[in-house]
Amino acid sequence: MRYISTRGVPTDQPRTFTEILLAGLAPDGGLYMPVEYPQVDADTLLTWSKIFREEGYAALAFEVMRLYIDDIPEEDLREMCRRAYSVENFGSREVAPMTQLSDHIWLLHLSNGPTAAFKDMAMQMLGQLFEYTLGKSGQELNILGATSGDTGSSAEYAMLGKAGIRVFMLTPAGRMTPFQQAQMYGIDDPAIVNTALDGVFDDCQDVVKAISADSDFKARYSIGAVNSINWARLLAQVVYYVAAWIQASGTPANKVSFSVPTGNFGDVFAGHVARSMGVPIDRLIVATNENNVLDEFYRTGIYRVRSSEQTFKTSSPSMDISKASNFERFVFDLVERDQARVRELFVDQLGARGEFSLAETREFKDARRKFGFLSGSSTHADRIDSIQSVYRHDHVLIDPHTADAWKVARDALRGGAVEQPLVVLETALPVKFAETTEEALGITPEVPERFASVMNAGRHVVDLPNDPEAVKALIREVVDG
Repeated sequence: MRYISTRGVPTDQPRTFTEILLAGLAPDGGLYMPVEYPQVDADTLLTWSKIFREEGYAALAFEVMRLYIDDIPEEDLREMCRRAYSVENFGSREVAPMTQLSDHIWLLHLSNGPTAAFKDMAMQMLGQLFEYTLGKSGQELNILGATSGDTGSSAEYAMLGKAGIRVFMLTPAGRMTPFQQAQMYGIDDPAIVNTALDGVFDDCQDVVKAISADSDFKARYSIGAVNSINWARLLAQVVYYVAAWIQASGTPANKVSFSVPTGNFGDVFAGHVARSMGVPIDRLIVATNENNVLDEFYRTGIYRVRSSEQTFKTSSPSMDISKASNFERFVFDLVERDQARVRELFVDQLGARGEFSLAETREFKDARRKFGFLSGSSTHADRIDSIQSVYRHDHVLIDPHTADAWKVARDALRGGAVEQPLVVLETALPVKFAETTEEALGITPEVPERFASVMNAGRHVVDLPNDPEAVKALIREVVDG
């Protein structure tokens, strides 16, 4: 398997998995994509179903990921999957079990990992891949990431103690919940450097991209990425779509739909990859909050990013994003992998005007049938109502991001836009967003024992202006000593 950039030119040399693993963004500012999606047939799907039921999630992860990773020996990859998706890390061999709720909706539990968020599903594997690759080459890696809440803690806990790895994580000052801040800022380790930037998540993400685009600095300081711009993260997320299909159906003739809370488009794009491979997926519902850039595109064909001032601070803060990085990957497929056209849309039009339109194009008009996407959005009042409804009918607590997805899923079912079974993807445990739970139900979510001391830990964070040069200076100071 080889990988190309969404913005590259035909003469660019395709790269191997391990070459793109540490790189993050491509040198041209694009995102790496496989040259093609491996196709799976009914026999393969039945084999995967048997493997998951008899051997568990780790074995399934190996089967899926080896289709994209051919430059790591299979036994080494198998062992990394075992370590990443262990019972110790996730509490069960299934790793991502499901619960059937009322209204013909299933809930896929993705928050059983070390930091109680779905990001652990990919980060635990990414930590294994990074450590393995660096160990083979003798290199060091300085990971530069941005987080709206959960990516940061998942990355830091996954990389903590890994040889040759430092993490520099950019966070939007005052935009995360107290629990999210405590999880990250409570880590006292010289290899973990948290910063609070004066801005929103999109500003943090822009700083990461700006620094990654400085090829000299990136090479000098061995800058890598853990945000979902890193293909390996998305690949790891593909696995739980397969696991969910197996649990809800497991029969190749029966399709499953998904409602996915998303801001940066990585979570739902992994579903697009699974569907493109031949996993029996009917609809992929993009669920947003008030920052509804993606919902607007799927309704109108217009992709219009918002400024920091136009980005709302909401009760589902991990989705307070108005520049969805992974959306470029979908557009790459939408325009039939025309790299020149992707450059025109994302560099020329989006860069100059802050928006582009595909509304009148054949590709957009055909997108729903070809790719299965639907969309919807919700408000704070919707989230409160959804949390109350799920708790009242099913005695299950859901966090506000999962509530966004549940609300949009219920609307789609009632409107006849999708058929059963419909799976809602969980984002995090409610304890990470206790204030909203308390508002909705008048109760405080129980703190899992493993997090009992997190709120009392010290705070280790560096305040910085929203400026790539300030972040570069900090990296130089830490790395050069």
